[in-house]
Amino acid sequence: MSAHDDTLPAHGHGHDHSHGESEIHISLGGYVTGFVLSVILTAIPFWLVMGKVFEQSGTTAMVLLALGAVQIVVHMIYFLHLNARSEGGWNMLALIFTLVLVVITLTGTLWVMFHLNSNMMPGMHTTKTLP
Repeated sequence: MSAHDDTLPAHGHGHDHSHGESEIHISLGGYVTGFVLSVILTAIPFWLVMGKVFEQSGTTAMVLLALGAVQIVVHMIYFLHLNARSEGGWNMLALIFTLVLVVITLTGTLWVMFHLNSNMMPGMHTTKTLP
């Protein structure tokens, strides 16, 4: 036996797995909190739509989009365990890159559809008067 053998961890492996990164602490309480928040963030939009809380549908749509974004964040934190420190920040970088691609794709799709609608059949948008 060498002098190095007595410095090994008790579990018998030759290296420590901490590497300075914070470990993700998964608990039943975290899952329950995420579940309760998800149920609340799902019930509120149903109530808003079924109860016709807002007069204008545009306002309802904006509130639903905001609650949907909050629910995405809840799922990422409580169920996917994503944060700025996990995997050395690479998870957050991948998420930001994905969001940029989704925004570019959606914006481009809406732009193309709008211009196809207005340019493909220009005669459909003019009103004709009867003699």
